Amino acid sequence: MSSDSSRHIWTIAKRELNGYFNSPVAYVFIVIFLLLNGFFTFMLGRFFEIGEASLAMPFFSWHPWIYLFLVPAAGMRLWSEERRVGTLELLLTFPIAAWEAILGKFIASWIFLAVALGLTFPVMLTVGYLGSPDYGAIAAGYLGSFLLAGAYLAVTVMTSALTRNQVISFILSVVICFFLILAGWEPVTNLLVRWAPDSLVSLVASFSVMPHFGNFQRGVVDLRDLLFFVSVMVFSLFGTGVILRGLRGA
Repeated sequence: MSSDSSRHIWTIAKRELNGYFNSPVAYVFIVIFLLLNGFFTFMLGRFFEIGEASLAMPFFSWHPWIYLFLVPAAGMRLWSEERRVGTLELLLTFPIAAWEAILGKFIASWIFLAVALGLTFPVMLTVGYLGSPDYGAIAAGYLGSFLLAGAYLAVTVMTSALTRNQVISFILSVVICFFLILAGWEPVTNLLVRWAPDSLVSLVASFSVMPHFGNFQRGVVDLRDLLFFVSVMVFSLFGTGVILRGLRGA
């Protein structure tokens, strides 16, 4: 990557980050994210009752579901807003490549989500105070959560480029991310086994984020899981580029 490309990406990223933190919506999002994490961890996750110094079940296991709605809410405006106010055409006429703008917006939003995730550190401090946790497993869980948020976000970036309506972008991204959860869910695979060949069931299940994220929850960092999340992000961002090229040529 050339220095000019890096500069363009960082310029776009700073613009988007400023857009996030200059708006009260960002702080509302972070507060809601932290409150939901606290509720699911300490109430539904029965953090104080399981008697185990681990965040795998009470904390990380809820992230695919929390992200299912909050990540699309955070990213639905990225391209939809540009299309709605008519600045997309102006942005695409700048002397930057479309992929640089896509990466800049994606990185800025991913950093924003990383900040929100990082602010959950009191949960880690709590489990450290109450017991002797495996901090390596906790670090792996945070890495998996970060990658999961990035995968959902990349999908949202793609759906945001499809429409100028943020609500439609939100719904589309929730549906796609919901599929990525259900694809490997045991009740779904058991249903598919009844009428579909094993090869098709295995293919559908391979799209699921759950087994890959589950390994991170258990403290296992596997190259195959890393490649899965990176592949989802690359494919979605590539799809965004195809959509924007179509808009530029229209």
